[in-house]
Amino acid sequence: MKTGRIIRSLSGYYDIQTAEGTIERTRARGEFRKSGQKPLVGDFVDFESENDEGLIWRIHDRENVLVRPPVANIDVAVIVTALKEPNFAPNLLDRQLIALAAANVTPMIYFSKADLLSDAEYSQATTVAKQYRAIGYQVILPQIDQADSAFAELQKALAGQVSVFMGQTGAGKSTLLNHLSPELGLETGAVSKALSRGKHTTRQVTLIQVAEALIADTPGFSSYEVFDFPAETLADYFPEFVSHRQACRFRGCLHLNEPGCAVKAAVSLGAIAESRYNSYKAFYDLIKAQKPRYNTDNRNF
Repeated sequence: MKTGRIIRSLSGYYDIQTAEGTIERTRARGEFRKSGQKPLVGDFVDFESENDEGLIWRIHDRENVLVRPPVANIDVAVIVTALKEPNFAPNLLDRQLIALAAANVTPMIYFSKADLLSDAEYSQATTVAKQYRAIGYQVILPQIDQADSAFAELQKALAGQVSVFMGQTGAGKSTLLNHLSPELGLETGAVSKALSRGKHTTRQVTLIQVAEALIADTPGFSSYEVFDFPAETLADYFPEFVSHRQACRFRGCLHLNEPGCAVKAAVSLGAIAESRYNSYKAFYDLIKAQKPRYNTDNRNF
């Protein structure tokens, strides 16, 4: 029996990299499908190999897992966020940040396409970057005409880490990876101005060795699935809310219509960005509107 990490998943096949650096192609045992399990890129697995094809026998416990993109055991998720073409969408960025927090994955924000901004627009982007840094997020905003320093900063931050690049379709994930490691030659797609969204250019989930890091390049997307946690716990994933809510008049304050809410007071004073509070209210309503999902499979695994 061998052990390794899945670095690529495509059409039912899994490429596994062992500690010795060899890569072997496998399939998953049928028992996984019967039990509702599915190996993911990033998983550590036990497998056997015979001839040209092996079989995965066991998936090790995961540190964390993302559903979209489907990757496990991630140290940091780089949210590539376009400032233009497509235009910056704070609600989408916040949604990604909350989803990562709920999945116990450390986020990093990389603002892309800063070179397309006017001076006034770049000044606004600087303000936005400061807001997110003040919350506690690691943020990289390339300076105009000094993109190389931003690439170097990102490369240093990812050294020795397993990371996933994610973000809205057309945000420039593959373009950024090509800058970090030109020999990859990843396909990139033009942005459709009519739809304001990019063409899906990445066809598989793969862990790629880039300098001293393992990076997952994943299919782009423009929305997230439902949040899988109660609305009452949503504020737990807004760090700036956590630092203010102890002063709320009522224990269990939802920061919506309650009097004496310290979070709403902080928004009024500018200590919490209004865009973040708007995201909170939108996400709260979204979770409350979701239909409950029940597990009808009573089998024990």
